[in-house]
Parts: sequence; C-alpha cells; structure tokens
Amino acid sequence: MKAYKRSPLKDKPLRNPGQSVDEQRSDLVYDKVLGPFLLALLVVLLAAFEWWRHFSASPPQPWLYTIIAAVVAGYSAWQIRQAWPQIDALRLAREGEQAVGQYLEHLRKSGYQIFHDIPGQGFNVDHVVIGPAGVFTIETKTWSKPLRGETRIVVDGERILANGMEPERNPIIQARAQATWLHGLLKESTGRAVPVRPAILFPGWFVECPPAGQSDVWVLNPKALPAFLGHEPERLSAEEVKLAAFHLSRYVRGSSGKH
Repeated sequence: MKAYKRSPLKDKPLRNPGQSVDEQRSDLVYDKVLGPFLLALLVVLLAAFEWWRHFSASPPQPWLYTIIAAVVAGYSAWQIRQAWPQIDALRLAREGEQAVGQYLEHLRKSGYQIFHDIPGQGFNVDHVVIGPAGVFTIETKTWSKPLRGETRIVVDGERILANGMEPERNPIIQARAQATWLHGLLKESTGRAVPVRPAILFPGWFVECPPAGQSDVWVLNPKALPAFLGHEPERLSAEEVKLAAFHLSRYVRGSSGKH
C-alpha cells in the first residue's frame, strides 16, 4: 500500500460533538503547557551546566557539545521521519472512521442503534450497528488511493485485493474476530445468542461485491450498506434491539475509564 498517495475521502467529515472543545484543549496543552515546560527545562539545564562549569573550573568545549548536538538533532530528525507516515496514516484512519460514523447515523431513522469505537482487550471495533436486520460489526478501512487510474476493491475468496495488491494484514480475519468477540460479549451479558455479522467498509473505493451468500463477511462501499440491510430479513424485534443496545452501551460506559 506504500505507493498510494491520495486520500479516498472526497469531503472532510462533519464535526463531532465537543470537537471544538477537544481542539482547544489540545492547543492549550501544546502551546501553553508543553512549550513553556520544554523551554523552562532547557533554561534550567543550561543554568545547571554553567554552575557545574563554575565549580569544576572546566574550560569551554564547543566542539564536544557541537558533536553531541549534531547527534541528538540527527536522531530526533530520524525519529520524526520514522513517525510521520504513521501519524499521517492515523489522521487518514481517523477521518475515515468519522466519515463512516456520520454516514451510519442516518440508519437511526430506520430503527438502528449505532455505536462507535467500542474498546476490546487490545483492540477496538470501529462501529456496531444494531437493528431489525441483526447486529453488525463495522471495520472501516480508509486505504489511500493512487494518484490516477482505477480504484477497485475485489474480494477473492478469503483475500481482499486493492487494485490487485494484497494488504499485509487480512481484514477478513480481523472482521471475523471482532464479530466473534461481540457475539460472546452480548451472549454473556444478555443471556441470548444474538447473531453478529462482520462488515468491512471502504470509503471512496469501488467495491466488487461477491455473489450473495458466498461469504459471511460483507465487503462494501459505505453507500451500499443501507441497501444490503434493507434486503435482510428481520432478525430482531424492537425489544431485542433495545436489549442488545442497552447491554452494549453499559459495557462501553464501564470500559471508558479503563482505556
């Protein structure tokens, strides 16, 4: 996926509740806390160094400290360069999850309950949809697209190919694991075996859907999800939807302080 250079999202996601407060808080932390703290730390270290030279009568050693500064600056630059692709990937993933999450919110008028970013043990489920057609885990894959040419997702048996390229980690395995985990969680909390189906959404990509019934995992563009849900039989009554949603919400609230 390294050759891909373009975001698949045509439009930026809408803003989320409290986002302005969150941005203001982050700005304050970086501008008013972290910056002054680092500046104060630097001045204190310089003062401590000067006092050390004063008591030890040590002569200036500009070449030694220039070499040390060059090594530290080079290491810092290398660390930033190594981290930047991951930072950019996380930004893209965040925007993709926000865009898909806001799109899923439209399903509420059809009787669905929507949950976002459900924490597990060492992983998270991007979205969960609970409604008449059942319970669905949603894994969002915001894969970058080539600057030009086709952008096509193809499901080849147990593999997902993006323009013929296979990712390092198989999203199908990940999606099934999430659905299995949620199934166990709801069974333990509700006492009922609620069926959970995994789905993988690729915003901004054209997805060649496999024939119906060929796979237990839906691989779709987000815009296709409502139609797929509409063709599913009713599996949960309104009361069962409320029960599953209640227990999942209770789990999320109980887990929010642990992650």
